[in-house]
Amino acid sequence: MKIGLIGLGRMGHAIAYRLLKYGHEVWGFDSDQKNSKLASDDGVKTVAKLQDLATHENATHINIFWLMVPAGDVVDNVINDLIPYLKQGDIIIDGGNSNFKDSVRRYQNLISKKINYIDCGTSGGLHGKDLGFSLMIGGDEKVFEYLEPIFKAIAVPQGYAYMGPSGSGHYVKMIHNGIEYALLQSYAEGFHLLKEGKYKNLDLEKICDVWNHGSIIRSWILELAQNIFARDQNLTDISGKIGENKTGRWTLDEAKEQNVPVDLIERSLQIRADSRQNGGNYATKVVAMLRNQFGGHTVETKK
Repeated sequence: MKIGLIGLGRMGHAIAYRLLKYGHEVWGFDSDQKNSKLASDDGVKTVAKLQDLATHENATHINIFWLMVPAGDVVDNVINDLIPYLKQGDIIIDGGNSNFKDSVRRYQNLISKKINYIDCGTSGGLHGKDLGFSLMIGGDEKVFEYLEPIFKAIAVPQGYAYMGPSGSGHYVKMIHNGIEYALLQSYAEGFHLLKEGKYKNLDLEKICDVWNHGSIIRSWILELAQNIFARDQNLTDISGKIGENKTGRWTLDEAKEQNVPVDLIERSLQIRADSRQNGGNYATKVVAMLRNQFGGHTVETKK
């Protein structure tokens, strides 16, 4: 299949790589020339202007446009810039972390113009390029079925599924991210206690390794923690400030709207906010490092 990919940063580049690996033809655009150059080196046919994805003479018959851009106004701006060049039946896929309510609004607007819109929650971080991603997909089921060869190329085996109507893909991904907040905090607090508790000089790397062989808390997060502790268990030079994306906060807002208690997720959000005010502690340092491991998120160093 022929795909126009908009946004060739870390995640967009990784998606392009997997599509190319499985024989799809990828045309790409990014406003950052460095990102375009890196993608071009991997075989993406890059264009200088967004509309060229739909109008370039050699890019004809592209009817699938995958957006991998930051959530919010940027998504709307890209869609609005594309609309004049799209044909009835064309498909826009939003693979970013958009708010599900925005996704429903965009679907309704586009379907009135007979343009299809799919919301695709994408998880896997930096490692998705080689391992494949986990995809949570919402929108019209017939459009999903048409796009399955693309999803199959991008995802790990059995790592994609149709969630339901418009907005449901980003809804599931939003709650996934809320769960992530609480999981990271739970692991980090355990390591904080191991580090500063009764038995001094415990080897956290060794503990991770043992737990990842048969224990009920074994996980990929624990594997990433082991990578961190193999290099540095003191984290002396790391700031304890934890960054935050919007999806965790949206999860909390939705829980309150639905009157569903999410105490652990709410507390983990508060801990992150507090860390940005007071500098955090050893546990928040671990969370910051884990976010860097799976998502490339910036880790502040002590000044």
